[in-house]
Amino acid sequence: MLHAEGPLLSVDLTEQTHETEEIDDALSEFIGGRGVGTKLAFERTPFDADPLGPENRLFFTTGPMQASRMSYTGRTNATALSPLTEGLVSSNAGGFVSRNLAGTGYGAIELKGESDEPVAIHITDEGIEFDPVPDLEGALVSEVTEYVEDERDLNEEHAVAIGPAGENLVRFASIMTTESRAFGRGGLGAVLGSKNVKAITFDGDSHPEIEIPNVQNDVHREAATTDHIMKRQGTTSVTDLANEVNGLPTRYFSEQQFEGAEGINGDRVEEKKFKKGTCSACAFACKLPTKDEESGLETEGPEFETVMAFGSNCAIDDIVDVMQSNELCDELGMDTISCGNTVAGYLASEDAFGDAELIHETVEKIAHREGIGDTLAEGISRAHEELGVGNWTVKHLSFAGHEGRTLHGQGLAYAVANRGADHMYSTFYAWEYPLVGKDDAFPQGGFEGKPEAIVEQENARALEDCGIVCRFSRGVMNPERYEGLFGVDHEELLEVGARVVEMEREFNNERGFDRSDDTLPYADQLDGFDDALTEYYAVRGWNDDGTVSAGASADD
Repeated sequence: MLHAEGPLLSVDLTEQTHETEEIDDALSEFIGGRGVGTKLAFERTPFDADPLGPENRLFFTTGPMQASRMSYTGRTNATALSPLTEGLVSSNAGGFVSRNLAGTGYGAIELKGESDEPVAIHITDEGIEFDPVPDLEGALVSEVTEYVEDERDLNEEHAVAIGPAGENLVRFASIMTTESRAFGRGGLGAVLGSKNVKAITFDGDSHPEIEIPNVQNDVHREAATTDHIMKRQGTTSVTDLANEVNGLPTRYFSEQQFEGAEGINGDRVEEKKFKKGTCSACAFACKLPTKDEESGLETEGPEFETVMAFGSNCAIDDIVDVMQSNELCDELGMDTISCGNTVAGYLASEDAFGDAELIHETVEKIAHREGIGDTLAEGISRAHEELGVGNWTVKHLSFAGHEGRTLHGQGLAYAVANRGADHMYSTFYAWEYPLVGKDDAFPQGGFEGKPEAIVEQENARALEDCGIVCRFSRGVMNPERYEGLFGVDHEELLEVGARVVEMEREFNNERGFDRSDDTLPYADQLDGFDDALTEYYAVRGWNDDGTVSAGASADD
């Protein structure tokens, strides 16, 4: 079976030393990406580790195709204990760093301990160097990129970095790459900040040789020639549909339709797009470099989730205001979903919906933990009581924009996802929207047949993350092409995905997670939710309390 190659580079930040270890078993069992990150964390991170302490280990992992030129493979995985959810989280980012990480020749990189001063780490196929960077304290992500360019003669495509939010341990801080691409959900930027690492660069020419010419050429051709609205509008193309089906979170989840959606929808974003944007070697080119000519503001995006969090959920109906929020989060290094929803909760407490100036001021305060920002930097699940608003999270992770009160299967998927209220864990919303030409869709309401289907989609998404293959490859990367790439039956590949989900679950069980965490703030409004949850566990072969039989993952 095709899998990532290369040893583990283990970096001890406390001692500023490093060593390599062979991880052939992890690579062969879990392919790469999220699977290998999960396996390594399960074996090497203490179950009782403090997510912001030196015992937490952060893993960057690559997949078998990141050294190729195949469309949809320009992504990189990061795995660690989350300071937001306090469970195990994997996050992957697009851009161009994936190929440069693969060029170092390592199958995975582990960061453990913590530096006693701010450092930038330079990793190549010839070694590793630690650069003290006291002058980068408080620097924006773009300023860190300038440092990389000046000091290492490497462009932004070689670096991952944090902004002030990561340094200040904001629980939903992101690790940024290519300036605007994010390891967004779960607060991994705070993990890097807790280790006093401001940036990491990857460089080298030790790419593994992978021969996949037939599949690679076919996938590239389809990605280039398909006429898809995402090439023009990215994920914001779904904004109007979500609004039409009563599924667009509005005014901190108090409503499900936004009267101002026309001002922030895909058409408005397309009007601001001024050039094509893509990830490494990808012909699909769905990214959104945007510019407001009047103000001169340039950013990348916003995508749908940012439009929801900083748009409808804050009652903002001007796309330029959302673009500004997006750019602030990119520069300060924060997840736009968690940040936007947290700001929306604050606006609800202040009866200040629609105040763009207050929103932007609050984003800055969160990143620097100033005033009310110090409370909000803990995340809305920890701040909601002080604010006097509801807790719209699952496992402390803020909801994405696909409304589970309308799309009941997606609601169940939010509840059971090991990462929390994350739409990308299963992407089950795509099976409940009334999309043209989709003949395997489910009705939006009810749970009949959905628990089993959610399991299937979680396994498929986990397989993609082992690959590491973009979510938007669906349809192009069909089972036959997976079999052609990996050389094994597709059902066998899906079993890899199932093992990843189960290992994440067992890790979280060891940290105290159980059925009580697999819930929703509106669970009692969804008839049949508890029965569907029990059915989901049964399909997985788990216990009714949401736990995995002890030692199950170790036996795999």
